[in-house]
Amino acid sequence: MRHLLSTEGIDPATALEVLDTADNLKRALLGREVRKLPTLRGRTVVTMFYENSTRTRVSFEIAGKWMSADVINVSASGSSVSKGESLRDTALTLAAAGADCVIVRHPASGAAHRLAGWLEEAGTSVVNAGDGMHEHPTQALLDADTLRDRLGSVNGRRIVIVGDVLHSRVARSNVHLLTALGADVVLVAPPTLLPKGVEGWPVTVSHELDAELPTADAVMLLRVQAERMHGGFFPSAREYSIAYGLNEARLRLTPDHAVVLHPGPMLRGMEIASAVADSPRAAITDQVRNGVHVRMAVLYHLLAHEEEANA
Repeated sequence: MRHLLSTEGIDPATALEVLDTADNLKRALLGREVRKLPTLRGRTVVTMFYENSTRTRVSFEIAGKWMSADVINVSASGSSVSKGESLRDTALTLAAAGADCVIVRHPASGAAHRLAGWLEEAGTSVVNAGDGMHEHPTQALLDADTLRDRLGSVNGRRIVIVGDVLHSRVARSNVHLLTALGADVVLVAPPTLLPKGVEGWPVTVSHELDAELPTADAVMLLRVQAERMHGGFFPSAREYSIAYGLNEARLRLTPDHAVVLHPGPMLRGMEIASAVADSPRAAITDQVRNGVHVRMAVLYHLLAHEEEANA
């Protein structure tokens, strides 16, 4: 694996190998007083975030440090980007300075792919940590890992994804990955929050949340991305909550084994009731925890796996 830019077209065997590696790393760290593995000693990982982030940025930093890599954080506001430097020049500067891997979040769809092209000659790997409304592949991998933990397998499971699909890179990456792994994916949203061409996706589309819950093995709520909305996509937060919010009454419609996911940050009271978010059925903190191990696995496959295989 040279880069991780997308889950579209991902080989299921490769995805499962990354998930199995994450599980192995989780077991390797279990019970250790000092959570450190020497796997990436001598490697330099740079996180370059042009959008705000808590979970993704912190988990990548922890993942790198737990594997003994040198991790350097670059923010747009604190770099030469604020002076007008282009993304290409910033990336080439980081590669020239010795970055083995650049983890990038950018508001423009396709930015990570452009970056990978520019850095190909330098031999620097690129991980897409979210590009506009396009993709967020490591989020989909950690979601799949969490589903495997809770349900045993993704294959054959019915996953209901609810909310702002139109603006969600999380939804797109999950659709590609979960269907590749054999899941039956249902998208539930008002028509205004579904992207054009969704009819061609390998999913079922519904506008009625209550009708889909009795057969759901998992319900994944999406964040309503008001910062990407220009105009009225739904009448009000209250009406959105009435139609698409997951409350205690709706949770009772799901099978007893069904799990609740949310990529965060959550809009409590609108997308999800606090009683549901804090219930044993919710795996939201598990997603964050698994995100560290999955991102460790991604860094391993990018920076260490090939070397170990050839050793």
